Amino acid sequence: MKVGFIGLGRMGAGMAANLLKAGHDVTVYNRSPAKAAALAAQGARVVATVADASRGEVVLTMLANDQAVEAVVFGDGGVVETLAPDAIHISCSTISVTLAERLMLAHRELGSRFISAPVFGRPEVAAEGRLAVVVAGPSAVIDDAGPILDAIGRATFIVSDTPAHANLVKLSGNFLLASVIESLGEAMALIGKAGVDRLQFLDTLTSALFDVPAYRLYGVMIAEGLFEPAGFAAPLGQKDIRLTLAAAEDLSVPMPLASLLRDRFLTLMAQGGDQLDWSAIGGLAASDAGQPLFGRTKIPAAERT
Repeated sequence: MKVGFIGLGRMGAGMAANLLKAGHDVTVYNRSPAKAAALAAQGARVVATVADASRGEVVLTMLANDQAVEAVVFGDGGVVETLAPDAIHISCSTISVTLAERLMLAHRELGSRFISAPVFGRPEVAAEGRLAVVVAGPSAVIDDAGPILDAIGRATFIVSDTPAHANLVKLSGNFLLASVIESLGEAMALIGKAGVDRLQFLDTLTSALFDVPAYRLYGVMIAEGLFEPAGFAAPLGQKDIRLTLAAAEDLSVPMPLASLLRDRFLTLMAQGGDQLDWSAIGGLAASDAGQPLFGRTKIPAAERT
């Protein structure tokens, strides 16, 4: 298929590379053109405008936040203005439910097609083509987009025929992951202050109670303070919790844990941790307990960019 890919951050670059490996004709656009060089060497066509990346059968967007998506989709020469009738926009970004609804209506009005397909997985998982893809939208559009979804992920989970529902599922999943990170950090601060080995504690947890990837991955990161380089930066985690709370407010659903997590992210970022992985909120509990920080949750001012 003729595919455009917009947004070549750490996640998007791996996803676009897997589309090339699957044999698709891929055109890429990124605001910083240098990030496209590696994909050009793999056979991608690099273009200078969003419009030029939106002239195929499918265009994927993988961008950091609502503002970036709005600029690419609704700006001059944007996706909705350029996409051909019956072409498909697949939004893989973690965005607000409100924006997903707006995207659906805009595409419907102009005759193009739209599905939401946010993903679960970190950059190394994206590079390996093992993302879990959460999809929502009309079944016929999902079927037509199947070869693209298969190329970027190990599994596709269809949750609804309403695109915004996929975004709500994604936000809810990230809320649960952040809850795991916070609770692991608190538990490790407790046993660590008593002198119990954190990694031994983690092995016990994952062997006896929580044999799941999130506990294994984030448990090691918290136990060893492996917060740099960031696979998923703290400001993005804070953004996702903020969007979760906005959706909860619209639906009149109290989420007291989400409010706590919002404050934990703000605390981390106020201490200079905006360049750390979002798992660094799990290191705050040790500091609160008066322990030496076993992860760098503060970046010296001289190192900030």
